[in-house]
Amino acid sequence: MTAKGLRARCAWEMSRGPRGFADCSWLHQAFLDVPREHFVPDRVWWPAPGDDGRYALIDRNVRPRAWLKAVYLPGVALITQIDDGTVAPTAPAVGAFTSSISSPGVVVELLRHLAPEPGESVLEVGTGTGYTTALLAHRTGAASVTTMEIDPHLANRARDRLRALGTTPGFIVGDGEEGHADGGPYDRIVSTASVRRIPPAWLRQLKPGGVLVAPLDSPYGHDLLVRLVADGRGGATGTAVARVEFMRVRGQRAPRPYAELGWSGEPGAAAWEDLRVTAGQAGQCITHAVVEHT
Repeated sequence: MTAKGLRARCAWEMSRGPRGFADCSWLHQAFLDVPREHFVPDRVWWPAPGDDGRYALIDRNVRPRAWLKAVYLPGVALITQIDDGTVAPTAPAVGAFTSSISSPGVVVELLRHLAPEPGESVLEVGTGTGYTTALLAHRTGAASVTTMEIDPHLANRARDRLRALGTTPGFIVGDGEEGHADGGPYDRIVSTASVRRIPPAWLRQLKPGGVLVAPLDSPYGHDLLVRLVADGRGGATGTAVARVEFMRVRGQRAPRPYAELGWSGEPGAAAWEDLRVTAGQAGQCITHAVVEHT
């Protein structure tokens, strides 16, 4: 099957799920229009270890059909970097995942909750391959998108991939935790890397009523995708909207006690769907909503 055919089948499979595209026709069309395979490196690692504990390498030049099928599996992320690039993509490997192209399903989930409108200004933290950037530009226009990547090698490759499709967003090589104040304030900020604490800079750079969508580390054993709305005073409030798994931003990899990060109560005391998140310049507070019974 061709890349176009696999893309259409992947979109159909995601449309059948309870989450998928939902009523976002723009996102469905963007997914069909943007060639995901254009952004995936020729050599990537499969995200689950084999019996030997190593992650298998999928080489487009050796196994082109297997590579293309992997690109369009709805629930599979493909690993593009191990140990911050110190491991060359030449063979099966072990190490810590430090960059990937998120699965189609997760990308759709992320952008569905972000819900950008045409012409709205968007800051993306974590360009990675540039695929999510291309979907954002398809919706808002490339001139409305600023994307940040801390790794120069990944940034250069993504920039080249985007330019090859005629997409030229604002591009910043730097620490995404600091955001990009010169391009703000933004209508939407989205992070493709998880954080333990919502960076204050992101909150400062949102317009009043602006939306932040980011994966937040949690004591539930997985990240939680949170959607926060800015109050215009350097703070934001919202809820957890989905379970996800993302790689951590480099500056927040070190574990910290959840009590220091604003989590109250014991994990498992209530469902994560009941969480309420408040973030500001002094820190964050994650609590369970009070459910009133009548």
